[in-house]
Amino acid sequence: MNLSTQSPFSSKASQLLSWGHWFTFANICLALLISLAYLFSDTSPNTTMGSIYMILTWLGHVGFITFLGFVLTIFPLSLVFPYPRHIRGMAAILASFGASLMAFDAYVFYNLGYHLSTSALPQIVSLVWHTISSSPIVATFSAGAFVLIVLSFELIISNYTWQHLNKLKQLSFGKIFTGILLTSFALSHSIHIWADANFKFDITKQDNILPLSYPTTAKSLLAKNELLDLELYKQAKTEQLETSHAAYLLPTNIKYCPKQVKPLTDILIFENNETLEQFLQVQTTSLSQVELFLQPTSHEDSVFNLLYGLPAFYKKPILSKKTIPAWIGNQGISISGFESFSFIPNDENAAMRIVAANRDTKVRINAKHIIAFSLSPKQTVPVTVSSVYVNDKSLSNNSDLLQPMDILATVLDQYWSCDDLIKQTLIGRNIYHKHNGTGINYTQGVFIAYKKDKITLIEADGSYKNISAAQGFLLDNNFDVPFLVESIKRLKRFIGN
Repeated sequence: MNLSTQSPFSSKASQLLSWGHWFTFANICLALLISLAYLFSDTSPNTTMGSIYMILTWLGHVGFITFLGFVLTIFPLSLVFPYPRHIRGMAAILASFGASLMAFDAYVFYNLGYHLSTSALPQIVSLVWHTISSSPIVATFSAGAFVLIVLSFELIISNYTWQHLNKLKQLSFGKIFTGILLTSFALSHSIHIWADANFKFDITKQDNILPLSYPTTAKSLLAKNELLDLELYKQAKTEQLETSHAAYLLPTNIKYCPKQVKPLTDILIFENNETLEQFLQVQTTSLSQVELFLQPTSHEDSVFNLLYGLPAFYKKPILSKKTIPAWIGNQGISISGFESFSFIPNDENAAMRIVAANRDTKVRINAKHIIAFSLSPKQTVPVTVSSVYVNDKSLSNNSDLLQPMDILATVLDQYWSCDDLIKQTLIGRNIYHKHNGTGINYTQGVFIAYKKDKITLIEADGSYKNISAAQGFLLDNNFDVPFLVESIKRLKRFIGN
């Protein structure tokens, strides 16, 4: 093949290459416009340097991936198949596909908090289905109109840049714009290296905002959601995650339990398993063992889970203000033996009784539901898996993990018919209801999320590990970003500032 400067083939390839640069320039501008959706979908940086980094990485990264798309697609086509009319048409179609894909990814990120990936396919399909089913005409028209507008833009730009190529070559703006993009790209990476070395999480928490950027890590995910303990990360000390910046915020117009006689429920909490075993030996009512009971090793956190139906993430703001459990309303609760919660009014005649029990503790004669479990032995691990005992035999075949939060939700929903109340005030779930085998908790500065048998523990310093709930051994080190993002959203459901 003759590619000398006198060759018509070479001349066409050279012209197409020059045209491709200007076509790419127009698409970089379009990509920058679309990618603003990523920036608006996330919280703004708290520092000046964080804001500067956001702008630099937006310019540099979006410009880079758009140019890379040109290098991998249009550029080789221009060399192998240098026919202007065909190349311009194919380039417009490829660019339209790329812009539409970015717009769809931005839509997914705006709604779900993560980018397109095979691991997030079920959530993405669910989002698309919900969008279409809620307003099929508007959704279809909007998507179709966007694609047509983008395709029209690409065809117009493709033809315009080709027809005015000689004039465009005389402009110096292209070199200036290229210099800005290259400088932004280099500076953003330099700032990120500095930020990573100096614990500037206002910068590193932006790692996964733009597509095809730095992969999400446990540290960046926690930092983004303000769950990372900076001092703990720096010093690797065991400290409680500071949550005083967050306020406990509940919805208004809570729908309390219907005013009717409720079956008496006794929940007995034992100091250790030996005392529980002694109680079971003398108990006349048969209690069935329910395994896979996941609870914090912190006794106060475990009791808090049960009383409030919430993770201990909310414990500090609640206890500091002595906030009564939102689900109680005017129905009351009988509680004894837990000094940290002595501010909760004690009603001896309440339908629910929660007591710090011993082997001689007696259940109420007319109690319809009896639940008993022992607190975890003091350990260095944040959670343990044990058993809970109930007189409800239908729960003996439970094969899912359950937590103290779930016990409260089950009593309120299944036994007392307070479905609306638990939806408004609790994070726990009714054990009877079918679900996807997932759950969350938070204790001693550790965020806990589980899916079936796999429990992910993320420390406040950003380190994490996956363990088996049933066996306790370490599992693979995969970091399931979509699942963990959704889990953190659940954790922060009642947060206010």
